[in-house]
Amino acid sequence: MNAPTDNSRETHPPLAGRHAVVTGAGSGIGEAIAIELARLGATLTLVGRRAEPLNATRDKLAGQGHGIAVADITDHAAIGAALAEAAAARGAIAILINNAGAAKSAPLAKTEPALWNEMLTVNLTGTYNCTHAVLPGMQATRWGRIVNIASTAGLVGYAYVSAYCAAKHGVIGLTRALALEVAKQGITVNAVCPGYTDTPLLGGAVDNIVAKTGRSSDDAKTTLAASNPQGRLVQPEDVARTVGWLCLPGSDAIHGQSIPVAGGEVMAG
Repeated sequence: MNAPTDNSRETHPPLAGRHAVVTGAGSGIGEAIAIELARLGATLTLVGRRAEPLNATRDKLAGQGHGIAVADITDHAAIGAALAEAAAARGAIAILINNAGAAKSAPLAKTEPALWNEMLTVNLTGTYNCTHAVLPGMQATRWGRIVNIASTAGLVGYAYVSAYCAAKHGVIGLTRALALEVAKQGITVNAVCPGYTDTPLLGGAVDNIVAKTGRSSDDAKTTLAASNPQGRLVQPEDVARTVGWLCLPGSDAIHGQSIPVAGGEVMAG
């Protein structure tokens, strides 16, 4: 006689009834996170600056009722209005994944104010803007999950990306400070810190190696993969599964943490 099977996870997914917002959801890590959260039962609002890639991601999601919000996370008023509209359409926002970001490289001596400000505005201020918009609603319902997609560059220094490192270190600081503020309010705040991940954003690091060494793009990717003790680039799905776990109802005790997804790369500063 076969043992009975437990289909409760499929029939009652753990995030059913939760409204999740994912920024930068049109490709790469953001797309993978959206797919994972939808698989877990959440209703998604996908945020980005262009509708076409957001709609392409939405077409891949399990479940019904998902939507998009075309907005710039660096515009405080615009993203606030967009998220308020999303909440009105799909219910209170219970989960926020601050994934949108940008990475540009230059030696500090050649890092002009425009590049410096862009890295801080997109990676750090954008995270603040979205969090500021959704936090009151989470406090009102006394349940929430905020996951900031930082980077191993938020935990250690890397040469030639000082502006990016500074911004991602700021995201880690914001995560830790906010976690203390909301520790007794039913809200968890964590950061996930991917190593070199096989996404379009990796192209800048590859181009930098190619320009400096004359090596091929494939050789440059091999060099980046070598920093991972597993000898591979992190995959977007690796990050997405970690994010999904942090959003589950049973993850309440995981709070104020910065979790590397880097194949064992040592993060001691």
